[in-house]
Amino acid sequence: MTQRRLFAFAVAPVAFLLMLPCALADDTHPSANSTASSSQKLTPQGRMLIIRGLQSELGYARRPFPMGKTGVTLKNGAVADESKLSTAVASYGPALKPGDQARITQIIFKQKSIIFELNGGPERKKKWYEHVEIDAGGGAYSPGQNQQSTENLNMHGSFVQLAFDSYVPDLNGDQVKKMLDPVLDFHSKSATQAYLDTVPPKVKSAIQSHQVLVGMDHDMVVMAKGRPGQKIREKDPVSGDEFEEWIYGNPPQEVQFVRFNGDEVVRLEIMQVNGQKVIRTQKEIEPPKKPTVDVAQQQGGQPQVVPVNRPSLRRPGEEGPDDDSPVRPSSQGSPSPQQVPVGAPGGPADPTGGGASPSPNPGGPGVDIPRTQAPPPPQQLPIPTTTRTSGPDNNGPAPNSTGPN
Repeated sequence: MTQRRLFAFAVAPVAFLLMLPCALADDTHPSANSTASSSQKLTPQGRMLIIRGLQSELGYARRPFPMGKTGVTLKNGAVADESKLSTAVASYGPALKPGDQARITQIIFKQKSIIFELNGGPERKKKWYEHVEIDAGGGAYSPGQNQQSTENLNMHGSFVQLAFDSYVPDLNGDQVKKMLDPVLDFHSKSATQAYLDTVPPKVKSAIQSHQVLVGMDHDMVVMAKGRPGQKIREKDPVSGDEFEEWIYGNPPQEVQFVRFNGDEVVRLEIMQVNGQKVIRTQKEIEPPKKPTVDVAQQQGGQPQVVPVNRPSLRRPGEEGPDDDSPVRPSSQGSPSPQQVPVGAPGGPADPTGGGASPSPNPGGPGVDIPRTQAPPPPQQLPIPTTTRTSGPDNNGPAPNSTGPN
């Protein structure tokens, strides 16, 4: 019996050592599969997982998104072409600001990228009934042609493009959320929390304690104190510069006067309850650098981007002083005084008394009329059809006289 026990104790370690390589091989096999799966192309099952995990998902913007067809492109975990985005935001305005809600409304899969449209996307989509045409009475009619409002035509959404080098790998929803983390925050529970994650720690502490610091912008003051009860726009009597002042509180409570110069707080005046006045003008924080046209040109070295369809009061074909070519008069304008014939309605009178015959120089002395365009013939008054003649004229009697003699 004792020999059997000794034999069992001797065989057990040997068997364990023999089975250990097999166990290690089994443990390394799943990691190899995971590595192989990450290098594979996106499968239909992976597409379905991404759509289920991100469709209609609510996030918050971490950076400004430009309005229009210029979205944000992410490649290798970073934003591509930052200078171009700054120029687009400065020229067309932001579609999303830091802390704004960004809901994924559509997911488009391409060969080397995935596009996530936010808040409806930059372009308006047609409804199903707008593709229908009814042919009746010799003309086609679309049921949705009269239902296009200005709000639907001017979309205010944007998109973020997740780009890859050669193809879209096999991913799931959680992995895609991690890739979109530099521009979208899917973990915040409110817009305030998402906005606080984008500001410096000192500004975050001031906003949480509802304090205003010199150097804040409009968004920071609104997050800290809310909308002001009163706004005043005046001129500085010393410098003559215009400023805007927001007033918080009413006496006998504490009243704060927050003065803005542009988008920056330059002066804070606090009237306390005990009658003491506190004035702060020293800059406490560095103002955030917002994209402007000048800053975008310095960063990217690109010319100013101006919208093509900007509003204008000019006629078609008319050019203004900001154009490269000289100003040309419009062909649809009213004729100049030199082009109005003498004797015509609205034109100069004939000094010779000859009625409608034009003079050789109707513009007067010192005014030359271009010879390329001859003045139009004067307008002749209609001859009345009912006349009364009392006798024959020099050419003989009037054969077709109407009325009694």
